[in-house]
Amino acid sequence: VRDLINQMKTSKDPEYCVRVTANDGARGDQFLREFQDNEKSIPTILTTSQKLSTGVDARNVRNIVLMRSIGSMIEFKQIIGRGTRLYEGKDYFTIIDFVKAHHHFSDPEWDGEPIAVEGDDKLYSPRAQQPPPQAENEAEDGVPTVVPRRIKVKLRDGKERTIQHMMATTYMSGDGSMMSAAQFLESLFGALPEFFKDEDQLREIWSVPDTRKIFLSRLADKGFGHDQMAEMQKIIDAEKSDLFDVLAFVAFASSPITRAERAASACQQVHVRFTDRQETFLRFVLQQYEKEGVHELDLEKLSPLLQLKYNAISDAVAELGSPDQIRDVFVGFQRYLYEAGTTSAIAK
Repeated sequence: VRDLINQMKTSKDPEYCVRVTANDGARGDQFLREFQDNEKSIPTILTTSQKLSTGVDARNVRNIVLMRSIGSMIEFKQIIGRGTRLYEGKDYFTIIDFVKAHHHFSDPEWDGEPIAVEGDDKLYSPRAQQPPPQAENEAEDGVPTVVPRRIKVKLRDGKERTIQHMMATTYMSGDGSMMSAAQFLESLFGALPEFFKDEDQLREIWSVPDTRKIFLSRLADKGFGHDQMAEMQKIIDAEKSDLFDVLAFVAFASSPITRAERAASACQQVHVRFTDRQETFLRFVLQQYEKEGVHELDLEKLSPLLQLKYNAISDAVAELGSPDQIRDVFVGFQRYLYEAGTTSAIAK
């Protein structure tokens, strides 16, 4: 994206658009500092993957362009917060949304109901005015869409995996080369044995936030980071499933189940093994997990989840016990999401 913008720019400055990612090191950090300096106009555009979801303060940001899917309501609020900084002469900012993230604005618990503006003859409500589901093979404006063709790929274990084969879509590997959907699947399949030997070991790693985080970090180092795994979910038509199921499908040809099914099974264990107050909180956590995905179960999300549910950490402590007790409950219940037999029990 940076390269394309710089090819088309009218500015003569070579640093009109720059990239800031973990791979850009000290130079990227310098670009970020210069971008945050409101007295400077170069760099004008910053391309990044995760910086907008952190506490970066660049008060003169006028445009935010969303080009990757955003599953978390909290992350969306953090990103939008980068544009709400006030600055002289800035009384609005523009969001350019390529990934339909705008549905996260429909959050009455956080933002309240939409407020009518004087002069409006109609109050826009995202929830009330969402268009009906489109008919199969029909996109917006009545333009037919191409239904992805499903193909079977036989991997080295001799088992076939069914994936979506999108003729116009290629995927980027860790070294920057482009691959077909089938090659992408084969590449991930080849990398996974380095991390676990069977599904039980994967389940053991995945059930604990700390070991899951380390595993995902190591996987990202191999070229299978957040964006790549999101692509993998699309390939196997498992966007409503847990990443655990995606990995088990690729590694062992296990049939994915949805996060909703997995959460429903865990609720049965939560009801038996936790107090009523703990169960109330954990059911809330499972609702967020079902909507947003496994990253809602990271330890970094515990405080935001408590604030979202109880408004203040002190209220959560009064309801659930000490911070250590809350952490133990949050971590401990996760094994019930992934315990052996869950998938087969649901299948039956």
